[in-house]
Amino acid sequence: MTVPRDWAAPDAGRDLVVSVSRVAASGEHAGSVLLNPGGPGVQGTSLPGALAALQPELHQGRALIGMDPRGTGQEGGTEPEACEVPADRLSQRTDLDARDRSAGSIAEHLKLPRAVAEACQSDALTPFLTTWQTAHDMELLRMLLGESTLDYMGYSYGTWLGAKYASLFPRSAGKMVLDSSVDFQGRLQAAFEAWPQINQRMFEGSFVPWMTRQFPEVGATPAEAAVNWERAREFFVSAGTVPDNFDGIFTGMGNPLRWVLGALVFVLGVRGANGEIETTVTGSGLAARLDAAARAEFGVPLASLTPVVLANVLADYPEDYEYFPQTRYAVACGDQPTRSAAWYRRLSDRQGPRFPLFGWQYGLSEPCAFWSDAPRQELSVLPAEVVGRVLVVQAELDPQTGYEQGRSAVRAAPGVSLVSVADSPFHGQYAFEGNPCVDGMVNVFLLRNSRPGDVTCPGVPLPNETEVHPVPGPVRGAPVLTTAVAHPSLAALREAVRTKIGDAGPSMR
Repeated sequence: MTVPRDWAAPDAGRDLVVSVSRVAASGEHAGSVLLNPGGPGVQGTSLPGALAALQPELHQGRALIGMDPRGTGQEGGTEPEACEVPADRLSQRTDLDARDRSAGSIAEHLKLPRAVAEACQSDALTPFLTTWQTAHDMELLRMLLGESTLDYMGYSYGTWLGAKYASLFPRSAGKMVLDSSVDFQGRLQAAFEAWPQINQRMFEGSFVPWMTRQFPEVGATPAEAAVNWERAREFFVSAGTVPDNFDGIFTGMGNPLRWVLGALVFVLGVRGANGEIETTVTGSGLAARLDAAARAEFGVPLASLTPVVLANVLADYPEDYEYFPQTRYAVACGDQPTRSAAWYRRLSDRQGPRFPLFGWQYGLSEPCAFWSDAPRQELSVLPAEVVGRVLVVQAELDPQTGYEQGRSAVRAAPGVSLVSVADSPFHGQYAFEGNPCVDGMVNVFLLRNSRPGDVTCPGVPLPNETEVHPVPGPVRGAPVLTTAVAHPSLAALREAVRTKIGDAGPSMR
């Protein structure tokens, strides 16, 4: 569909084209559900087909609508808009380690966010790649579909987009499901600023204990495994891996694929630290997943992936530092006023000692710290007339949109319902996690107009496990069911879409 470049001045500038997809209801049409996978800046036109296959009950009565939001190109065709950064504007050092708090190290780290902010702001399209503009595109789409109201399902940043659409067009917004939510009543940037805390919690409370169960060689206890993780880090850094890049492998692990990749790096790093540089990973119940991940991410089969081979891959890991996702920063930094570089530097100093996995690095890597353009439009909070049509779904240990973000939004919008998912460390719960409790709650809401109150669903077992291991966290209510078994059908499709949503964000790059 054709949309104005600027909805505030529709006749000014060249129009934009936004790609849309539609899967018609398999039965009698009872309305449309618009889907958004998150980001900011992720393409979404493939999502309706996947959801139709995985949720035939929903598909029977609802047309499922996808959209590649402005600035994201066309899925399967054109790439998203990008900010081009001259390579000489970036650090040339290969040993960047945010733990190094020297003036020289900090100055080198700040080169990247400053250059990205300047490059993105120099593009004439950037001021029009905002949530306010995209929400108006959504309203045009509702009218073109001929729907009196538009139901909505948004993941991650898509929760912010959906909430702001409902705020701008409360009479047009139907039932809203906001899955893996940011604080849509507060600041979008706060979701990124919480990354050090929520990643440290997930890493220590869920991932490392899982590693001790799946790969005991990394440590018999989480404390022992944490020591060996540091040894693995030292091994790879000594072989040429950029320290910051190693830490980044273990942040934003919001889907099983990222866990499998982290497991490979962890195990082989420990072996390398032990001097076992020619051994491979064998005998794991995750062997098939490990092999697929090794081939896709590192270019070699699992049987050939030794510590020394992986060390060479990580040392030469391609770093495309010349192009950065324009819509990601245009939205994250352009929707609301930003904090200063000095504020983010102080944040790094505070978060580093408490959350060392990513706390030192985050405050030195955020382009919003150098964003100078003020927002062109103001985004309001949810009006009272909408809250009764909103359902938030939130995983307890989500490392990309923290539980506290969604809970804060719900508390600031009395009348919104919250489905908490206990002990789950993954990003994006409905439809693709295979959790029957979550899927049932959402489907009853969308199809039968029966919205649950605040309730807790159990999580599903982690990869290669058959039971859920409780983890201390912010969820206080007992689950409504004792166990939830992941739905096995269409496993490959589920995995693919979970990865898409998990990698969608909010990302740091």
